[in-house]
Amino acid sequence: MGKREVKRFADLSAEEISDLWLAAQKIGHQLEAYHKASSLTLTIQDGPQAGQTVPHVHVHILPRKSGDFENNDEIYDAEKELKEKLDLDKERKDRSMEEMAEEANEYRKLFL
Repeated sequence: MGKREVKRFADLSAEEISDLWLAAQKIGHQLEAYHKASSLTLTIQDGPQAGQTVPHVHVHILPRKSGDFENNDEIYDAEKELKEKLDLDKERKDRSMEEMAEEANEYRKLFL
């Protein structure tokens, strides 16, 4: 099956949903170990009112460590506060292509 861009979770086929979560499981396991984390937060923001800013289905995989937030649900408050304080398109400093390539190369090593 070729690559296709899908805007909303409900528009995925059963096979695509299975593939998405199997990939998230594999990637999450590797990122948790790489970042020496003890847990993961996996989220999908499905639609603009849910906070989706990139118009295709994707999973956020956040390695978590003990004490990173006093209350686990504060991770959602922190995201909301950041969006309220910043116009992400204007104030966010984009990483250089070199920085992103370096990060991608580090992560690529996890899946060889």
